[in-house]
Amino acid sequence: MKTIAIINGPNLDVLEKRDSSLYGGNSFDIIKEKLTQEFNDLNIIFFQSNLEGEICSFINSKSDEIDGLIINPGAFTHSSIAIRDSLNLLKIPVIEVHLSNISSREYFRKINLTTSIAKGYISGFKENSYYAACYLLKKILN
Repeated sequence: MKTIAIINGPNLDVLEKRDSSLYGGNSFDIIKEKLTQEFNDLNIIFFQSNLEGEICSFINSKSDEIDGLIINPGAFTHSSIAIRDSLNLLKIPVIEVHLSNISSREYFRKINLTTSIAKGYISGFKENSYYAACYLLKKILN
């Protein structure tokens, strides 16, 4: 069984409190449960942090234990050279996801420091962004 990690950045721990027109209405706990059921042939490790250094430490510590990575860096997409550098060290496929379509949002969300490191990028499909990423990562790994 392949092992993947799904990393969520800042404010994704309070997803259900955010603008549902952009992010959907579910908490990430509900999304997590659905992903685990839908992709029961994958061992999925979930991690969320509002702290940049914790995300880097998780990536660095799990790099030899996982076969693929899905990351929603949240606002760190636009500002974190450190997360970009940690992702760049990986020798596994990485897919970046965003719940909202960040390309159609505020001007400061147009700078994407982490996106170019990823094999692919899925944005704007709310929780379905995670389903699409899991499906595609599974295809890549098989």
